[in-house]
Amino acid sequence: MTEAIVYERIGDIAVLSAQNPPVNALGIDVRRGLLAGIERAENEGARAVLIYGEGRTYFAGADIREFGQPMQDPGLPDLCNRIEAAQLLVVSSLHGAALGGGLEVALSSHYRIAVPSAKMGLPEVNLGIMPGAGGTQRLPRIAGTETALEMITTGRHVAAAEAFDKGVIDRIAEGSPREIGLTYTRELLEQNAPRRPLCDMSAPEPVDFDAIYDKVLARGRGQLSPAIAVRAVQAACEAPSFLDGVRRERELFMELMESEQRQGLIHAFFSERAVSKLPELADVMPRDVISMGVIGGGTMGAGIATAALLSDLAVVLIERDDQAAAVARGRIEDNLKGALKRGKIDQAQFDAMMSDPLTLATDYAALSKADLVVEAVFEDMDVKREVFAALDANCKPGAILASNTSYLDINEIAAATSRPTDVIGLHFFSPAHVMKLLEVVVADQTAPDVVATGFALGKRLKKTSVRSGVCDGFIGNRIMNSYRKAADYMVLDGASPYQIDKVMTGFGFAMGPFAVADLAGLDIGWAARKRRAPTRDPKERVVCFSDMLCEAGDFGQKTGKGFYVYEKGKRGGAPNPQVAEYIERDQRDQGVTPQVFANDEVLRRYMCAMVNEAAKVVGEGIARRPLDVDMVLLFGYGFPRFWGGPLKWADLQGLDGILKDIRRYAKEDAFFWQPAPLLEELVADGRSFDDLNNAGQ
Repeated sequence: MTEAIVYERIGDIAVLSAQNPPVNALGIDVRRGLLAGIERAENEGARAVLIYGEGRTYFAGADIREFGQPMQDPGLPDLCNRIEAAQLLVVSSLHGAALGGGLEVALSSHYRIAVPSAKMGLPEVNLGIMPGAGGTQRLPRIAGTETALEMITTGRHVAAAEAFDKGVIDRIAEGSPREIGLTYTRELLEQNAPRRPLCDMSAPEPVDFDAIYDKVLARGRGQLSPAIAVRAVQAACEAPSFLDGVRRERELFMELMESEQRQGLIHAFFSERAVSKLPELADVMPRDVISMGVIGGGTMGAGIATAALLSDLAVVLIERDDQAAAVARGRIEDNLKGALKRGKIDQAQFDAMMSDPLTLATDYAALSKADLVVEAVFEDMDVKREVFAALDANCKPGAILASNTSYLDINEIAAATSRPTDVIGLHFFSPAHVMKLLEVVVADQTAPDVVATGFALGKRLKKTSVRSGVCDGFIGNRIMNSYRKAADYMVLDGASPYQIDKVMTGFGFAMGPFAVADLAGLDIGWAARKRRAPTRDPKERVVCFSDMLCEAGDFGQKTGKGFYVYEKGKRGGAPNPQVAEYIERDQRDQGVTPQVFANDEVLRRYMCAMVNEAAKVVGEGIARRPLDVDMVLLFGYGFPRFWGGPLKWADLQGLDGILKDIRRYAKEDAFFWQPAPLLEELVADGRSFDDLNNAGQ
């Protein structure tokens, strides 16, 4: 077995090369190898040590297999202190990524050189923690307090050129990390360059830490780790000594390690990597997709086409006439201009995408060579069936026919074709070229290689893909429909829509449910309610105030008025005074006496409705695992990442308490608050949703 750290002597230089693929993670074998290498170099009388990584990167961070486990000696903080204390010159040569503990090792070295393509950063806040091996103490000493605060609180990766400008590295050079590292180390020895431990540097200049703490906390919408990291950098400036600062950093690090938010973010980290890995597809080869068709050039269709173009796919977009096709082209062009402005593409790429790979047509015959076609037309079953019949007649054998429907039955859509095995749901979220979620909806007869192709396409489009079974609304919209009903019921019973929105943004959502409805368009929910009305159970409570808004022509942001009133040039909206009138009318018509809801009660009902419906979705097999639900809500509905998702949140709160509250609410409305059988089963067995994830269910 290859050693994780290989020791080599080249003259006066001891070379420690990391050989722990794929990313040279700082696991126990690497840490022991680095410590042994430093001690051996000192004992042998070497004058310098060069540390670099073989393969594609320097140390790209901690070993994720050790997450949540007690750290074995040597721990990373002690290792970094030992590297810095070495009585010879220590040089790190960086390539690939030096992230988290990797950058902390580099900062413990006395000098740093990097190839131009190297990136570095301290992204620990994204896992609910912060640098814990001296990063918050060393980085501000070398790069300044403001630079350190920005890098640490955002977790942003910086390129080598920026790192050099900010003093994080000492030199940039072309070549292999071994070659440039040896050259630089020899040069330093020839110059008799001194050791340069950052711990010996003066404390960095203080700033207004209280103001920055408040700003960072507000920006994180309740996430604690970036704000707590501010206090660690503050210790670098104000602690009596470097070691005192390190001790304070460790105290804060351990505080975050014990937090629920750390558990939520670690859950999100692992779930994001697990959600697209389905055992049944392990040996299934996806079909080739080189060209893609899109039916409909509205906001969604243009977004799907844009995402495909950005992923180097040829696109044929079908519209009803030349005028509509021209409008669709304009939407795509605007989307790509946005990517150009953000630096995602350059001018040459923009020009190329708007020419050869993009075809606008009005005849389905133009799709004859498409490998996969996604329809994004009006949410009406008759319209969908008509489109799929036309696709069936014009697309080549083996072409995949996909629907972007948000709610409708994929099995019924597939029945409109002679090839139901080739039909699948690919539910994108708007704007489709920006939003990361893709629900891959598997119908009864969808072929395994078609499912595999859906996931392969999602990966190519840089989406987080989640498998869903067929039901009204699939995973996300079905759950959203439930918690939105809970919000509507609270409003009918006396809460304010604006109170609910404020409570949910306080919880960590970017927007509350009523602001979201305005953004999406109130007419969408109105159409769904009218569609469901004929089959609605008579025991279901019906809320009418939203319909009153729609009947008045107020559909939200696109009409300038919904639950909020929107003025041009102003960000956000102000409460619409007419909403209170509609609510009062609805209450009078239904004989409801309004009650007062405390904010805690608003949050609890909202979240219990979400968890209960999510448990039903998992119990029925619509979602295979609880983590699938969590990823849908994180990436499609703005659920705060630091809670990990609604079912991780439920585990953290305690399932028994949630079930108890649902049963209490059921005394008011037994139809809506029917406890999910899976939730009852887990509580009875003393198990959690995470137990189901770990069992692979």
